[in-house]
Amino acid sequence: MPGFFDGLAEQNLIRAKETIEKMKIASGAINGALREASSANAKGVSDYAAKVIEFSVANTSSALDFFSQLLGVKTPSEILRLSAAQGRKNVEATAAQSRELWELTRKVATETADPIKRSFASVLQKAA
Repeated sequence: MPGFFDGLAEQNLIRAKETIEKMKIASGAINGALREASSANAKGVSDYAAKVIEFSVANTSSALDFFSQLLGVKTPSEILRLSAAQGRKNVEATAAQSRELWELTRKVATETADPIKRSFASVLQKAA
């Protein structure tokens, strides 16, 4: 009977070592995926911030152009016409900028999640 338990303990030890080795490999793969995701996210955040600054510059320029046009206005009807045109321009610009930022956000989210999804799918497939 003791020989039986010795053999069983040895088998369990071998299985435990194999399992630990598999976990090390899986952990390394997941860490690599997290590093890749983090890098993609940092680049995406940088791109997003640059886009926000670009929009801010464009919007400020548009506002300054509007104010300079107002300085040359001679009648109240011209003020209304310029204001209405500027309002339309602002609404269109805001809609376009919002769409662009939304697409950029979607792209960043996808590029951040893809390495993690691929890694977990690979690890789970190998574990199965």
